[in-house]
Amino acid sequence: MEWAIEVCKETGLPVAASMCIGPEGDLHGVSNEVCAVRMAKAGANVVGVNCHFDPMMSLDALKLMKNGLEEAGLLDSVHLMCQPLAYKTPDAGRQGFIDLPEFPFGLEPRICTRWDMHEYAREAWKLGCRYIGGCCGFEAYHIRAVCEELVAERGGRLGESSTEKHDMWGAGLKIHTKPWVRARAHRDYWEKLNPSTGRPFSAALSKPDAWGVTKGDDILKQQTEATTDADIAKLRKAQA
Repeated sequence: MEWAIEVCKETGLPVAASMCIGPEGDLHGVSNEVCAVRMAKAGANVVGVNCHFDPMMSLDALKLMKNGLEEAGLLDSVHLMCQPLAYKTPDAGRQGFIDLPEFPFGLEPRICTRWDMHEYAREAWKLGCRYIGGCCGFEAYHIRAVCEELVAERGGRLGESSTEKHDMWGAGLKIHTKPWVRARAHRDYWEKLNPSTGRPFSAALSKPDAWGVTKGDDILKQQTEATTDADIAKLRKAQA
């Protein structure tokens, strides 16, 4: 990361640097605090985290980075950024969602609601983060929720879909044919809702694969050809 920042600085443009790490730090035991300080000292103008973890876990990681920058007297020299997953990952280990058995084709039950994104945007702003975005799993309605939550902080700027006519807090529901649905046309209802998966035997949490390999291991090299069925069988045996 330090080398990448140094090369980017040669362009003369502002450099934003973010790492795919959660609260536990990087894969080699370097803490969030140290990562942030080293990125700032390397010349990054924006420092933060991206991907692999859900919004709240990413903010927990960013809090640690902020603490490290503050202790090193570098907080005023950089801006903070956060681009989390749109999937819930409370059961993820150090490597994040790539270790979960649902990765990558069964993640949909973990998708964050737009109300989760309202909470994420507010907490990120309170933390002092000003580059608030998203990574894997984010859809247009997620970004819309972030924008709507911070409308006052953004000078009142809203897209057409977020005006009173299309208010996501329920303006459209006020003309719904079902009275019990019209009763849901307010923010309090949706913020207090605990959505169900609709899967009767769905597990609450998963056990990460945690193979114990990190970047640099031979097994992680990008393949130039498709893995053979025989090799797949070997991998499955190793996984078991």
